[in-house]
Amino acid sequence: MAGNTGITASEILNRVAAEVGIAPINSPLESQDPFFIQLRYLLNTAGEELMQAYPWELLVRSHSITTETGDTGEYSMPADFGYILNQTEWDNTNRVPMGGPLSAQDWAYLKGRDLASNTLYASFRIAQGKFNVFPINPPVGLNLSFEYISSYWVIDGLSSPSSPTYKDDVTIASDVPLFDKTLITRALKVKYLESGGFDTTKAQGDYNQIFAFLTGNDKGAPILNAGYSGGRFPYLNAYNTPNTGYGGGT
Repeated sequence: MAGNTGITASEILNRVAAEVGIAPINSPLESQDPFFIQLRYLLNTAGEELMQAYPWELLVRSHSITTETGDTGEYSMPADFGYILNQTEWDNTNRVPMGGPLSAQDWAYLKGRDLASNTLYASFRIAQGKFNVFPINPPVGLNLSFEYISSYWVIDGLSSPSSPTYKDDVTIASDVPLFDKTLITRALKVKYLESGGFDTTKAQGDYNQIFAFLTGNDKGAPILNAGYSGGRFPYLNAYNTPNTGYGGGT
């Protein structure tokens, strides 16, 4: 998807206003007119839904964890965490992927097995906003990482262009959504028409068209891996590793 298009939140509101037959105004985001108040609310709803609808490349972030003395295996997520990108979770210390995210049932199974302490730390679970690593009480200095989609889809209009800061909703007129300007405009138009009980057939079709185009061009073609069928545990992990670990020790 295209990056920062430079179109502000106020410009987006006025674009949609014009398309639905409402005259644009100078300061739509600060307006107390019920129409623009509603449009401002719907813009944030549309942006959040777009963030969740597809793993946009420009929202991909990475996060790493280095275990320390006294760790319980439970770690906080980044402040802007939206959702994890599966199969990006790695144990960089041992150079193997982690298994997961595990279901509650899988997690209980691993805990019940009481694996030996030298089993590779290759499994994780996301629960209650935490990244949980198994086995519990990991060794010091273990480096783990994963990629995720950021929930911060807005450039703060008050931040420096050379060093922008990001946030998860529009609050001022100069804020700039990261999404393609046509996509966010069409998404907002659909939300407005839906909220008023209007026919959305044409608007929804226009939105679907640009969404399909942008998602189709957002990433390169995937590399086929003949050795991996797409299951939860593509490599060696706690499920298919003997209790003696991965070898290398006697």
